[in-house]
Amino acid sequence: MVITSEIPVQALRAGIGRVSAEVIEEIQTRIPEYARPSDEIYIKVVRMAVEQAIEGFLDRVENPGAPWDPEPFRLIGRGEAAEGRNLEPLQTAMRLGARVCWRRLTELAEPLRLSPQTLYDLGEAIFVYLDQLADAAAEGFEEARAHTAGETERRRGHLLDLLLSRPPASAEAIAELAKAAGWRRPRTVACVAFDDRHAAYRAPALPPDVLTGLDRPVPCLLAPDPTGPGQAQLLDQALRGRQAAIGPAVPLSAAATSLRWAREALELSRRGILPRGPLRCADHMATLVVFKDEELVGTLAQARLAPLADLRPAQQDRLAETLLAWLRHGRGAGEVAARLHVHPQTVRYRLRQLEELFGDQLADPDIRFELEIALRARQAVQASTTRP
Repeated sequence: MVITSEIPVQALRAGIGRVSAEVIEEIQTRIPEYARPSDEIYIKVVRMAVEQAIEGFLDRVENPGAPWDPEPFRLIGRGEAAEGRNLEPLQTAMRLGARVCWRRLTELAEPLRLSPQTLYDLGEAIFVYLDQLADAAAEGFEEARAHTAGETERRRGHLLDLLLSRPPASAEAIAELAKAAGWRRPRTVACVAFDDRHAAYRAPALPPDVLTGLDRPVPCLLAPDPTGPGQAQLLDQALRGRQAAIGPAVPLSAAATSLRWAREALELSRRGILPRGPLRCADHMATLVVFKDEELVGTLAQARLAPLADLRPAQQDRLAETLLAWLRHGRGAGEVAARLHVHPQTVRYRLRQLEELFGDQLADPDIRFELEIALRARQAVQASTTRP
């Protein structure tokens, strides 16, 4: 669009200072974010930006084919991101500036003898230029936001490394990095371990204070305040349909311990000892303890369940099931029968067999405790062979 033939650009340049002052006054009056009357440096920056925008427009009018450098306006967008604002105040300021400039042009139309067509072309050029300024500022804004987000994510990844390190990092180092990463240190945390076969799946939607380590050898998360109001529901919703284990809630300094338990639960889940995830360690602590040292538990079971060894497998299963129910739910045949869904007379018969096999061992509290451990482990292993 060529509109320079009848426009005295030099005359318009002479009025840049007056127009800039009017634009700045309008912006600071109408937009609270830019109202800083006592901040001389900030006012100087705003004035430079406004004058640069007006001069840039006049340059375009005078020489429409000249190259245009959008970098100053990208810098303005970066500054908005650094101030922690969104782009709405800046876009409003640009529209106000364009309106003031258009108003001044219409006032000068008669003295400068501008034709209606030229005035129309100038108005259209103002708003085309405004779009270009807005696009450049948006590019700078997004670049700054992406850089800030990337830096924050990098710091949070490093923070997760510190929290999960063994031995744990010092409290001072964690506090310093947490502050730099914008992460509020919670009193307790819980770690979530994912099945590494699912590491490439889409990351779950998580609250912003959750630290993510999905690219680690064993993908994991660290959730703050897991027992806080609504936190358990948020975590369950995020993990729905995923093979994962949620470690117990522990102090922040013991985050690595929570992850270790979550990994062990995940391994037991893979083997079928525990159900498929997502599962919570807090719901399966007894099983986790029992299978912490399987060799020792196996030795214990071999010793304590020796009286059943000479029976047929079906007999072993029936008597083991009855003995575990008796140890867990009381010594009344009626209650055990209700748990096993069999006739009380059947339970009495089995209990007499158990008394013959185990003798005085059933009267010893310590042996009964060890029997329950051995029988729970046996039951879990048997369940793993039938669980899909």
